[in-house]
Amino acid sequence: MKNYKLKLAIASAFGLNSYIASATGFVALPNTGFTVSDGISAYTLCSTNNVNPTQSANNTCAVFPSSEFRSPGDPAEYTGVRQFPVANKTRPVVVDNTYTTGPTTIGNYVDYVWRSDDDSECIYGVKVVLNSYYQINDIARGGWSGLGVFAAYSTVPVTAHPVSRIGLTYTSVQRRYGYIEQPLTGLGSSPSINGLNAYPGTASSIQQKADIDDNWVNFTSYISGSTSNSGMFYVKSDVCPAMPYTQADNAIRLRRTFQGPGEYFTEISLPGFAPNDAVLTPIHTEPY
Repeated sequence: MKNYKLKLAIASAFGLNSYIASATGFVALPNTGFTVSDGISAYTLCSTNNVNPTQSANNTCAVFPSSEFRSPGDPAEYTGVRQFPVANKTRPVVVDNTYTTGPTTIGNYVDYVWRSDDDSECIYGVKVVLNSYYQINDIARGGWSGLGVFAAYSTVPVTAHPVSRIGLTYTSVQRRYGYIEQPLTGLGSSPSINGLNAYPGTASSIQQKADIDDNWVNFTSYISGSTSNSGMFYVKSDVCPAMPYTQADNAIRLRRTFQGPGEYFTEISLPGFAPNDAVLTPIHTEPY
């Protein structure tokens, strides 16, 4: 990836975690994880205080495109017509599992690809818009195995909630008040959701873990109620899909991770743009 080796060299010189913690914009997601005080985490922290980013504060992992359609990358890399998506697709978000009486459309999502002017890298973006009461806590995107990847988000529109953390992992970890913000590795399996699928109660330490999986990037945020639009969730990779751009089944997973009473673990599997020959496992199972 363009600038990937340079950025990792800078990170190594000053310590990877200190670089990531102070970074704004796209953050590198190393397949060795992030060192924390008591172990290794697949996740890096973004906005844990639930405050939206600005150009001067709360902006770790955040980018600031002028609109949803503008490239979130360096203007020197994404110029001319490449400032705008080279591919985009809008599809419905349909829930059909043991908790519904049949297929239920709860909104739609827009999937984008921006390509750099020299064709060396692509940015994949997704945004979710709900039209009925529902809750989504995590969005996972697959297809990155063996690649170097960076990730970022924006709060376009400005009413969207920020992203609290981004992980190189398949597993979404339940986030309730008082729970660990940066889950450790050591789970030994790859569930789509890890946590306590009940209320009340408190998850055990093993239910607050997620192992590294370099095929998936997971974003933890909040989409529900009055904030029915997500921000934009971006993954940048040095591999782009060949034209014509096509969406791969099961590339995007929307997760509901049971934040309070009346909820339950749910995963919604959706098609999404992905690098060529992406293998999008584990297989989705209903309801998660």
